[in-house]
Amino acid sequence: MDTEQIDKSLEPVILVADNAKLPRFVWSNSSNGYRWLIVAGLLVLGFIIYTANISINPPAFYLDESGLAYNAYLVSKTGAGEFGPRFPLYFQLYTGNYTQYSNPTQIYLLALVFKLFGPGILISRLLAAASVYAACWLFGLLAARVSGRRVIGVIVGLTALLTPWLFEVGRLVLETFFYPMALVLFLWAVWRAHKKSRWAWRDCLLLALTLALLTYTYTIGRLLAPLLALGLISFIISWQRLFGVIKTWCLFAVTCLPILVFRWRNPGLTTRFYLISYIKPQSTWGEILSAFAHRYLEDIGPYLLLVKGDANQRHHLPDALGSFYFAIFILALIGIFIVLAKYRRDAWWRFILYGLVVSVVPGALTVDVFHTLRMVTYPMFLLLLTVPALEWLLGVTQPAEEAAAIETNSADFWPLARRGLLAILLLTALGEAAYFHRQYQLLGDRRGYIFDAAYKQAYDQAVAQPKRPIYLVDNYWGPAYMHSFWYATL
Repeated sequence: MDTEQIDKSLEPVILVADNAKLPRFVWSNSSNGYRWLIVAGLLVLGFIIYTANISINPPAFYLDESGLAYNAYLVSKTGAGEFGPRFPLYFQLYTGNYTQYSNPTQIYLLALVFKLFGPGILISRLLAAASVYAACWLFGLLAARVSGRRVIGVIVGLTALLTPWLFEVGRLVLETFFYPMALVLFLWAVWRAHKKSRWAWRDCLLLALTLALLTYTYTIGRLLAPLLALGLISFIISWQRLFGVIKTWCLFAVTCLPILVFRWRNPGLTTRFYLISYIKPQSTWGEILSAFAHRYLEDIGPYLLLVKGDANQRHHLPDALGSFYFAIFILALIGIFIVLAKYRRDAWWRFILYGLVVSVVPGALTVDVFHTLRMVTYPMFLLLLTVPALEWLLGVTQPAEEAAAIETNSADFWPLARRGLLAILLLTALGEAAYFHRQYQLLGDRRGYIFDAAYKQAYDQAVAQPKRPIYLVDNYWGPAYMHSFWYATL
C-alpha cells in the first residue's frame, strides 16, 4: 500500500506553541468521539462525588427553601404561586409582617424540574448543586480561554468546585444557587465583546440579557448589575466601543422597566431592604457613608474570609476554616499585583478588578457581617484573578530579558522556583480542601436545628393523630406554616 494513502486521522498530532506557551497535545478528528465520551464520563463521576450525602447533609429543609419549593410546585401545576396572578415577575412569600418577594429565576427553574420529575427535597438540592457544578466548570473554561492554557482552566475549575463558599451555596435551595452561573454567563459575554473592536447589536444584546439575568436572579442584582453595567466604561477605547457601551446600557435599561412597573404596583418589593440595612429614612449621608465604610472593611477582612467564614451556620459550617482557602487567596493577591503592574491598561483586567471591588457593595449595605449569599460573586472575581498568577508561575508569559537569560542557561533557577512555589500553594490548597470537606461530611448533618429539622418531626406527629383540623401557629421564628404546606405536598 502506498504510504501516502494511509489514513493519517488515527495519528495524534503534536503542536508546538510559541515561546509564551508550552507544547500541548491535540487530538485528531477521529478520536474526538472517544475524547468527549471520556470527558462526559469524568464530569458525571465528578458530579456524583460532588453531591455525596446531599440527601442528608444539610439535614433538613430551611424555611425559605420550603417557600421557594412550594411556590415552584404550584407554578408547575397552575402557573401561579401562593399569591397573585399566573407567571408573575416576582413571587410573594409569606404574609403579614413576614411578607417578602422572591426573585423568579430559581422558582421557574424548580417548577420546570418538578414538572418533569415531581416535587422533592433531593431533586431540589440536586438542581442547586448541578447549577453551581456546571458554573464552576464553565468558569474554568473561561479561565482557559483567557489564559490560552487548558491546565490553567482545569486548576481554576477544580479550585472553584472545592472552594467552601461556592460548594455550600450549591447545597442550599435558596435564591443564590443559580447566581454563580448567571455571573459566569455575563463574564463570557464580556470576554466575547472584549475581543472585538466593534460591538454589533448581537454583542450588546448578549451583554444586556446576561445583565438582566443577574438582575432578576437574586435581589443583590438590582444593585450589582447596574454597577457592572457602569463598569463597561473600562472598554471604551474608541468611538465604536463608546457606541457599543451606550447601546448595551439602553438595552439593559429596557429589561429593567418591568421592575419599575412591579414596584409601582407592589410597594412592598423594597421593604425587606430597609429591614436588613442600616440605611433608614432618617439616616444622614454622613451616617450612611461612615457605616458603609466600616461594613465594607469588615467584609473584605482576611480573617473572616480565611479563618472564620460566615457566622450563620446555615451558610457556612463552623470550625471548618473560612469560606476561601489561604493558598488560593495568596494566588489571587499575586494576580492583583501583576494586573496592577503589567495589565492595568488591559480593559478586561481593569474590569475584573472593578468587579472585585463592587461585588462587596451589596453585602456592605446591610447589617449582617460577611454574609455569604449577598457577597456570592466576590469569591468568583478572586478566583479569576488567580489566572495572571498562574500564568506567571507556570512561565506562560516571560519578559524579554528573562527569556534571553533562559536561553543562555544563566537563570534556570527562577522558572523552577516559580513552579516550586506554585506546587507548594496548590498542595496547601489541596490540604485545606481535604480538611474542609472532611469536616463537612463529619459535622454538616448536625445542624438540624439550623435547618428546622424539628418541624418535620412535629408535622409527622401531628398528621399521625386522628384529630382534625390541625392548626398552624407561627411564632418568633417566622411563618413556619410554609413547612406544613411543603411537607403536605410531598
